[in-house]
Amino acid sequence: MALHGGAGAVAGRDYTVTERHLRELTSQCQDQLRSGAVALDVVEYAVRAMEASGLYVAGRGSAPNTAGYVELDASIMNGATREAGAVAAIRDVVNPISVARGVMERTPHVMLTGVGALAFATECGYSVVTDPATYYVLPVGVRAEETADQQHGTVGAVAMDEAGRLAAATSTGGTFGKLEGRVGDSPLIGAGTWADEDVAISCTGTGEHIIRAGGAISVALRVRAGLTLAAAIEELLAEVKRLGGDGGVIAVSRGGEIAMAYNSEGMKRAAASSKQALVATTF
Repeated sequence: MALHGGAGAVAGRDYTVTERHLRELTSQCQDQLRSGAVALDVVEYAVRAMEASGLYVAGRGSAPNTAGYVELDASIMNGATREAGAVAAIRDVVNPISVARGVMERTPHVMLTGVGALAFATECGYSVVTDPATYYVLPVGVRAEETADQQHGTVGAVAMDEAGRLAAATSTGGTFGKLEGRVGDSPLIGAGTWADEDVAISCTGTGEHIIRAGGAISVALRVRAGLTLAAAIEELLAEVKRLGGDGGVIAVSRGGEIAMAYNSEGMKRAAASSKQALVATTF
């Protein structure tokens, strides 16, 4: 499995706290997989923990839009069945990734947005933020005077379980100072998140450029066409850069290959497998 805490890391900053959190979380998830946990459950668990931590630009670490309130995006996909769920521009839920899974399992839809997504979350009993003014915090590595320049931040998880099932999940608070109603790649199945029988992928970076470059599904299609996972990701990131953006990708293949690549200054990330010792790093 692999996790990312966003490709918005700034060179020279101290991310020891986030690296420790990613290391501990990856170890917990690895133990779950070894105990027979389903990949879909593991990626939801990982993203929930990152959303709740306040360390990343997702969940508690999200910032208000230009209208003064927080809007959240998330998506999750089960590669074994191609079932998927997402929420976009949803307000003040503690764990948007769980609401996204609820959309997948409790409705005939793939995505709910805005007021409708919040109504669904409330009706189903998902935890909501009662005091936004005190709940949301600046994540590690983001300084108050620099928030206008913070272009991206996302969390994501990809995993393969012992039965060979793949799953992916992604969550974000979006860009700082974004326009009300803005939606990036993170909640879009095929753009920020994808999982099928061969690969599970979660993207991070400037969402508009990732969407325009083809996103996660373009990696999956390149792999299906014969490229290695690393080469497929490299091609996507090259296209993102050509279009003027930056970002990163984590992915796990059916063969057990893990890829974590980025073209930004850094990407908070961690990974582990039965073939690879646990690693957690940023640069």
